[in-house]
Amino acid sequence: MSTQVQRDDALEDTAYISSSPIRNSTASMTAGNSAPEASGTFAEPQNPAYPAILPIPSPNAASVSSLAPRTLRNRYFHSRRLKDKDALQKPWLEKRDPREKWVTIIPVMGIIIGLSIAGVLVYNGITSVINHKYCEVLNEDWKDGFRDEIWTREVELGGYGNGQFEFTTPYEQNSYIGSDGFLHIRPTITDSSLILNDNVLNLTAEGICTSINPRDCVTQTSVRNGSIINPVRSARIHTKKSISIRYGRVEVRARIPEGKWLWPAIWMMPVNNTYGEWPRSGEIDIMESRGNSWKHKQGGNNIISSALHWGPDAAHDAWWRTNNKRGALHTTYAEKYHTFGLEWSENYLFTYVNSRLLQVMFVNFDVEGLWNRGQFPFTNANGTKYLDPWSQTGRRSTPFDQNFYLVLNLAVGGTNGWFENGVDGKPWVDGSPSAKKDFWEARGEWLKTWKNDGEMVIESVKIWQQCD
Repeated sequence: MSTQVQRDDALEDTAYISSSPIRNSTASMTAGNSAPEASGTFAEPQNPAYPAILPIPSPNAASVSSLAPRTLRNRYFHSRRLKDKDALQKPWLEKRDPREKWVTIIPVMGIIIGLSIAGVLVYNGITSVINHKYCEVLNEDWKDGFRDEIWTREVELGGYGNGQFEFTTPYEQNSYIGSDGFLHIRPTITDSSLILNDNVLNLTAEGICTSINPRDCVTQTSVRNGSIINPVRSARIHTKKSISIRYGRVEVRARIPEGKWLWPAIWMMPVNNTYGEWPRSGEIDIMESRGNSWKHKQGGNNIISSALHWGPDAAHDAWWRTNNKRGALHTTYAEKYHTFGLEWSENYLFTYVNSRLLQVMFVNFDVEGLWNRGQFPFTNANGTKYLDPWSQTGRRSTPFDQNFYLVLNLAVGGTNGWFENGVDGKPWVDGSPSAKKDFWEARGEWLKTWKNDGEMVIESVKIWQQCD
């Protein structure tokens, strides 16, 4: 049997595990020790030079028990206060190192120099910012309702060059001032009777088409060939007939829609095609987005983008050289209202969201001009030489040196690649003659995703003309 060792409260235990050979040799070397009575036991040493041994249970009953010797340690660390303070020597106070003062002087000088440099940089930064004078030309808060003298509803169904699926209407069902006092652009489903049966929709005959192109005013449903009338109705409004600016600022406070295949946009177009047809005379996209969720590969309503469109023809639109995106921080642009802005001068143009400090896109109009910046090919696909339509003006911002007007719209779908094929369960294929029909037949899937009826809501519109 093992001998029980009483714990001494004045000692702290430290244990180690000894191997069997060491235990056996220790037992044999200790005078007066008796042999173990049984396996796993060990007789207490009688030599006072050895501390008491406390057996540790063995994990294996067949093996010899492990032993943990106890070691002695001082219990307290004693400190004493000197009664004679003069007895404590402080040689460092008797003679100071003459270099010691630089330990303080050098850091202080560094801080002073650093603050001086920072002050100069801040001053140069502030004084280098050009603060233009702006004159307000529009402050639209919808308190006076939808003012026809300011806003024009475009009425077309030709897809606006993008193969869009909506028919933009003059009806208040699709653009109206709500009970909240804001402008609502609401997409609605076309009456199924116009789609399931042979029908013709002729806006010119109704006297409401705003396009001079007949293709933008007439469409039909043909059960035989699979074509259908535009499956969705929406709205597109602009200020072309009332307000335009050449250089200035624009701010539109709005909440973009949430729902699959919705395409909200705030943008500007030239009043006159001074340098030719699109995109030779330019286009300014302040904000574009998609109503799809943030999981959409190309970015949903958590992403907005800005771009400038410019080039000698549609095949060589250099928008990709002046394009950028900005994501919402831990939210989406459909959750609440945001201010989408533009600042535009003869030297630069930038867009922003909520603050001029949160820029989306910045374009500096270089001295070389946009024609050289675009690096366009020498000829078009037919072998015709491209002529520079801009440099003769002597202005580096050309074609963005003319009056532009504001456009607000909510498109639905399209076949120009804005919604990539095969992404997010897209039910149609760009280029397919049945694209609109395929989209319509999948309405059970996308219509239920249109939160708040898929509306784009505009709280206010402000436009300033640069007037210095």
